[in-house]
Amino acid sequence: MMKALIENIARSLVDDPDAVQVREVEGDQATVLELTVSGEDLGKVIGRQGRTARAMRTILGAASIRAGKRTVLEILE
Repeated sequence: MMKALIENIARSLVDDPDAVQVREVEGDQATVLELTVSGEDLGKVIGRQGRTARAMRTILGAASIRAGKRTVLEILE
């Protein structure tokens, strides 16, 4: 569910939605979602001063609390 949430948000922000990839890595204490987008769209996902990325992390945090597990978002270049 968390993977689909981040994928949908990222696809709506970028110009090339087919390049959006989210990989789920299970850790000991948390699940890490690794978001990869095309190079031209990286700025759109991060936003000015990281505001868009911070908003995505806030939404993910609220959804993961509701689901009862810790999830972290990493945006990869």
